[in-house]
Amino acid sequence: MYPMEDNQFFIQEQGFEPAYLALYRDGELQRRVERGLAELESCNICPRGCGVNRIENKTGVCHSGRYAIIASYNPHFGEEDPLRGWRGSGTIFFSWCNLRCVFCQNFDISQVGVGVEVSPRQLAEIMLRLQDQGCHNINFVTPEHVVPQIIEALPFAVEGGLHLPLVYNTSAYDSILSLQLLDGIVDIYMPDFKIWDPAPALRYLKARDYPDAAKLALREMHRQVGVLRMDENGLARRGVLVRHLVMPDDVAGTANIMRFLAEDLSPNTYVNLMDQYYPAGKVSTSKYAKINRRLSNKEFSAAVRTAREAGLWRFDKRRPFWLAK
Repeated sequence: MYPMEDNQFFIQEQGFEPAYLALYRDGELQRRVERGLAELESCNICPRGCGVNRIENKTGVCHSGRYAIIASYNPHFGEEDPLRGWRGSGTIFFSWCNLRCVFCQNFDISQVGVGVEVSPRQLAEIMLRLQDQGCHNINFVTPEHVVPQIIEALPFAVEGGLHLPLVYNTSAYDSILSLQLLDGIVDIYMPDFKIWDPAPALRYLKARDYPDAAKLALREMHRQVGVLRMDENGLARRGVLVRHLVMPDDVAGTANIMRFLAEDLSPNTYVNLMDQYYPAGKVSTSKYAKINRRLSNKEFSAAVRTAREAGLWRFDKRRPFWLAK
């Protein structure tokens, strides 16, 4: 469907196996389950480091206790081309979040917590249901605060026949601890590098340390899986795919982020520069007037130019890159 142009980024479908199956066979996956649940006893799963005992259903910033909360799950056709393919990406939207983005477009899910608590077996059943619907992958959306719960559910899913690649769809506000738990489990990391500087990160994400945490997280993700590689149909099989939402008045620091991706990761990093910012969440208040408008064509065009000038060239093709010509 999407023919490959360079064998460097190509994985033969017949030779592909999701990473977690090998860990399951040698017993390492079950050991990861035990390690992850132990970390919940004094939770440091994300950079917030709340230290609460989530095994006893105590909650911290993420408002999530012993079990994950699911807002929705479905085959999703709005994801990047290498993920959605022709049968959709099997997205599982987790409720709550460890960030407090004032402009969040899923505010009811991330900060109101709309959703239903699920057991590990129920989460595994959801994965299998999405596989039965023909999805190309299982896509965990906002999973930063429920890594142990995802890992706990995975053996049940494997025993039920799960064989799809796993996508870790994150804000990049992840701890190295949680990413190490996921090493050899996740096939495709899809971090969203939101903001470069600490001051706007505090103002708009409510996390001053977000930029440093995101840089560490992206380096670790790239170390684990490398640049994005696809099969003969153009479907993502392993690697890092980075999203960046271009924001009004360049509050995100796009040029610095693009240079980081090209220089610290690789100029072959697959990037989705997103132009769909609009005022949402709490942005309508006068406190956030600077970003209380849509992105202009000129601003998006400038963002694309900075990405190209940094040396990046693998962009998601659905975006209107003609603006930057």
